Amino acid sequence: MKNLLATTTMLALVCHAFAFTDSAEIYFKKGMEEKNAHRFLLANQAFEKAISFNASYTEAYVQNAYTALEMRQPSAAIQNFEKVLALQPQNKEAIKELTTLYYNYRRYDKAIALANQCTGCENAQRVLGMCYYQQEDYAKAIKYLEDYLQNHLQDAEVLYSIGRSYIDMEQYKKAVSYYEKAVQADPSKAGWLNELGLLYYNTNNYKNATIAFNKALEAGYNPSNDFKENLAFSYIYAGEFEKGEILVKEVFSKKPGNTTLLRDAAQAFYNVKQYDRCLLFCQRLMEVNDKDAKALYQAGMCFQKKGQNEKGEKMCDKAIEMDPSLSNLRQKQEMPGF
Repeated sequence: MKNLLATTTMLALVCHAFAFTDSAEIYFKKGMEEKNAHRFLLANQAFEKAISFNASYTEAYVQNAYTALEMRQPSAAIQNFEKVLALQPQNKEAIKELTTLYYNYRRYDKAIALANQCTGCENAQRVLGMCYYQQEDYAKAIKYLEDYLQNHLQDAEVLYSIGRSYIDMEQYKKAVSYYEKAVQADPSKAGWLNELGLLYYNTNNYKNATIAFNKALEAGYNPSNDFKENLAFSYIYAGEFEKGEILVKEVFSKKPGNTTLLRDAAQAFYNVKQYDRCLLFCQRLMEVNDKDAKALYQAGMCFQKKGQNEKGEKMCDKAIEMDPSLSNLRQKQEMPGF
């Protein structure tokens, strides 16, 4: 009698288990039908049901994760893929998807750990490089990103990130090369074009700086006063004096009384031997402050450069009377430090 009871109990348990398995399969198939029909909420509900009947149903977790991504629920997708890894630690599909998801959600340490396991994943080196870039480990970032570029020459974001890495390592000439390739791969990046313009400017490549700044404008960059100043001085040092002067005056009209801008413009025109234009800005400085000894001294130097030595020397003498510290400049034939 006892044996009969034990047998009956075991059969009941087995039948119950099969019933749960059958139910899980039924709901999984229903989930796939709904997912393929793009009814993602219903698919999610069906996959959740399948999992409730079989907590080890790996494929249900996988498909539920993809459904969550379709519904723009990345946190739910991560949870489902993590369930897969808990059940199958070497599951390549889960490793691959979580590598990208962790990176996108700034879980860089986790992304690095999985990318190192993701053998054969096409984007593993990219993820590693981008993670190290975000963590400011630029040497490692460059190593992995350059390896990735071997087979992905037109990946604009990777090219840009290498360029940014070289900037942060203060290797500006190397940065220029990658920025050029980045904006060639994606000319719509107005911000990148502006940064390239600044790189050209800071490496004394003023002609290309003007080109890059103007391409940034064409790509939709919203020009601030700082942007216009950078373009203005690029024009001046590139020999396009009139364009530079117009832009400086435009910015000054928005910031009246800004003597720093006027001094910088005066100095720039003096440096490129445009003495008449330099004098115009010296005059503006003295209109703002008639006791501006530095502006008067610079004007005197301009007249001397123009061959009007007597007039220029008198102006410099007057400036030194106003500010005796300028006397050292006369001995060295220098301009006042602005």
